Amino acid sequence: MSTAAHYIFSSRQKIAGIVFALVAAIGFSAKAVMVKLAYVDAVDPITLLALRMAFSVPFFLVVAARENRNKHHDAITTRDKWAVLGLGLVGYYLASYLDFMGLQYISAGLERLILFLYPTMVVLISALVFRHKVGRTVLLALALSYAGIALVFLHDMHVTQHDAPLGSILVFGSALAYAVYLVGAGHTIARIGATRFTAYVMTVASAACLLQFAATHEAADLDLPLRVYGLSVAMAVFSTVLPAFLLAAAMRRIGSMHTSMIGSIGPVSTIYLAYVFLGEQLSLVQMIGSILVLAGVLMISLKKRAAN
Repeated sequence: MSTAAHYIFSSRQKIAGIVFALVAAIGFSAKAVMVKLAYVDAVDPITLLALRMAFSVPFFLVVAARENRNKHHDAITTRDKWAVLGLGLVGYYLASYLDFMGLQYISAGLERLILFLYPTMVVLISALVFRHKVGRTVLLALALSYAGIALVFLHDMHVTQHDAPLGSILVFGSALAYAVYLVGAGHTIARIGATRFTAYVMTVASAACLLQFAATHEAADLDLPLRVYGLSVAMAVFSTVLPAFLLAAAMRRIGSMHTSMIGSIGPVSTIYLAYVFLGEQLSLVQMIGSILVLAGVLMISLKKRAAN
């Protein structure tokens, strides 16, 4: 390949990576808006989560089957199987369940900002468990992030009065569960591969969600408006499966640092989508809080990348 052709190919790859990362971020951010829209029809969180996973799991089963046929992969050990089971239950089942519960009580914008705190939680968990040192830059980043959340929380308290604390605690628990998952997933991913790992843990989470629905609901509870099913399919395709694969494709083309920086548009995207589709307020306090959260998380993310 000539130098000019290589340059054109490289440029196209970078552009594709940026587009993939951007679409993935918006897809993930749209999930909260779809959940809030579905709640208008009085569907409960367990049913809605089960529908989302039921429509998502066929895609991940296909990927898992394809990965299993790959002769270049090593066999999965018993230790890895237990790790996949535990991480799938914590990182995707529990995190998703708490998130869907919390969205009953808080705005989509606040939910996305709280979830976006997970990098700060990873830093704190690593400091406690692995005795990693927390420097001044990280402390400043943490202060900025949580100050931003406090501002948006106070805004939601003013709007919803009594429901914001419960919803915020539930979503914070969701972010914490996902942070625990990230801390524990690194070694397992290195052993079995990112694509195979993701397919397996998503299958575990989907099975848990469906079992929870079967244990707590009747089949008649699936007699829901067609609109709920449409939103569930949209969540599965555009806010679960497609963003997951686009994110992986983006990281292959532009690297994890640039992908994560582009992903920071997610909370802002949610706030604007919620303004358009849900009629949620778009205030100066929200924007200032969002900027503080994004600044803090980016400071931590960039510092971690530099350390690596």
